[in-house]
Amino acid sequence: MRVLVINGSPRKKGNVATMLHAVSDNLDDADVHWINVNDLSVRPCMGCMKCRETGTCVLPEDDGHRMAKEIKDCDALVIGTPVYWGNMSGQMKLMFDRIVPAMMGESKLGIPIALHKGKKAVIVSACTTIWPFSWIAKQTSNANHAMKEILGYSGFKVVGKLVLPGTKNKSGVSQKIINKARRLALKLYK
Repeated sequence: MRVLVINGSPRKKGNVATMLHAVSDNLDDADVHWINVNDLSVRPCMGCMKCRETGTCVLPEDDGHRMAKEIKDCDALVIGTPVYWGNMSGQMKLMFDRIVPAMMGESKLGIPIALHKGKKAVIVSACTTIWPFSWIAKQTSNANHAMKEILGYSGFKVVGKLVLPGTKNKSGVSQKIINKARRLALKLYK
């Protein structure tokens, strides 16, 4: 099984990365590919809509094209982001905007066609806002919803989420979340 891990955080050793590793390090016998979105050079989508006709982005070759191939080639996906303004990080959103043709097609009537049916995914997020305000103010719920929407329209089945609120006053990731990450890793196989 080929698993793509996408770290949407600029911190390669931060809370999001720790939780992503807690999942990916428990994927025995999997071919794990790790991408730090902050390291990518991705030009913004121009909204030309040509990719809807051709299935490929018309911009000059960059890491957006590479990510499209990585998504197409994976069997499962583990994505994580810090929560910025109740959404995923800008770098992650930019990447997903550019790889629309790798995620979903479109019928002649404009109806989305999922290109990744049968594939599974795990969502990871971390937020500085403390619980329950992270949920009441829809910080983590909006970020998770945005990622779930992208994955859902693409055909991925989200088998679980890891959420870490209140990171401003915490040092590290709790053992409870690490244990849940191990269980979610197993769900990617089932």
